[in-house]
Parts: sequence; C-alpha cells; structure tokens
Amino acid sequence: MNAEEHRDFCPRCGAAYEPLQEYCLECGARLPVNRGVVGVLASSWQRRLAWYPGDWIWPVLFFLGLTIVATTAVLIANASRTSASTPESALPPSLTVGAGHTQGTVPVVSTATTPNAPSVTITTGPLPTAPGNPTKTTPTPPKTNPNALTFWPADKAGYTVVLESLPVAGGRANAVARARRAKRNGIKDVGVLVSSQYSSLHPGYYVVFAGIYGSQAQASAGVGSAHGRGFPDAYQTRVTR
Repeated sequence: MNAEEHRDFCPRCGAAYEPLQEYCLECGARLPVNRGVVGVLASSWQRRLAWYPGDWIWPVLFFLGLTIVATTAVLIANASRTSASTPESALPPSLTVGAGHTQGTVPVVSTATTPNAPSVTITTGPLPTAPGNPTKTTPTPPKTNPNALTFWPADKAGYTVVLESLPVAGGRANAVARARRAKRNGIKDVGVLVSSQYSSLHPGYYVVFAGIYGSQAQASAGVGSAHGRGFPDAYQTRVTR
C-alpha cells in the first residue's frame, strides 16, 4: 500500500501535511485538528475527496439523520393506525393472477349509466416482473487528489531519481512548487525529501525526487525520462535512513 493513502491534504490548496501540523505550509490555512470523532471523520473525507466543506458538515448530517428517522417513525405509526381502523368490508376486491405474476389489490370502476345497462369493469395492477438476475451496480472509486505529492515510506530503503536539490534556506514552498512543475511535465511519483533525515543524502537540502525503486537499474531507467522532461541534471541515488 502506498504511504500517500495515509496522508492528509489541505482543504484549500490540496497540499499534503503531517498529522499534527496546524497550518498549511503553502497557503497558510488552518488545518483540521485530527482529534476525536470529528477529526477522524474529517481525515477520512479528505483522504478520499479533494474538497472538504468544514467540520460543520458532521452535526448537520447528524441532525438530518435524526429528522429522517423521526419522520419515518411517524409515518409508520400513522399507517399502522389507519390500517387498524379500516374495516375489512371497506377494502376493494382482490384479484389473483396466474403463476409467475404478482398478486395485488386492484380497484373496480363501474361506468353504468342506466340501471339495466351492463357495467364495464377496468382492472389495473402491477406488471409481471421479468425473470433474471438483479441489476448490479459498480461502486465509483474515490477521486485522487491531483495536487498530492508522493511521500517516501517510513523505514524503507531504496533508489530514486533526484530531480533537484534546493537549499533549506529557500523554503519548502519553493521545493513543492518545483515538484508540482515536474508533475505537470508528466513525471510520476514526485515528492520532496528533507535530506537531513536520511543518512545517504547530504544534509541541508530539500530533495525533489521522482519514483521509489527497489533496484539501481530501475532508477537508472527513470533518469532518461527526467532528462527529457525538463530536468537535465537529474540522477539516480540510494535513499536510506
């Protein structure tokens, strides 16, 4: 499972952020605090959908659900009282149809105009159901966030393609902007690493990388693609904690 599925994204600009982060590093928006039931629901929503309306949606949905349940209970109670008070003689005649068809109660409409004229009876009822398998619905997969960046899995060693190394003094926003540019150029699995967190990388840089590979040969194959998509200085390297 990709570690990106466990990350949260800013509801305003779509940038990924850490679980305990309070403000978005790109747009400065206040991030939802993942505490309690509302926090868990908000995080689940944002992992599946790019747009999040706000924490106010949960109490609104809760009271809407209570209203629906209460209304349904009242309608069922009224229907029970009505059926209990209706005498059996007042019910319209029933019509039984052949095998394979539904059975129901049909109204009888008389169109007699004179006492001796023959009556015309019109019967209505549900159409027979066609045999066959029930219709199957295919669930719609959740939409992915187009602005989301790839995160290097925790405690994983492997190889990647370094697109650029930017000094930490330039800020993370600059590195994220370069990563977004790489995604627009068609490079897949682009993310940003803090080099000081990895023993195999020179500290003091934001490393814009592309791909998480299990072997050096696989990473080398991605270098040529990076060169052709606007990053002529890209190279492959090993990433270890």
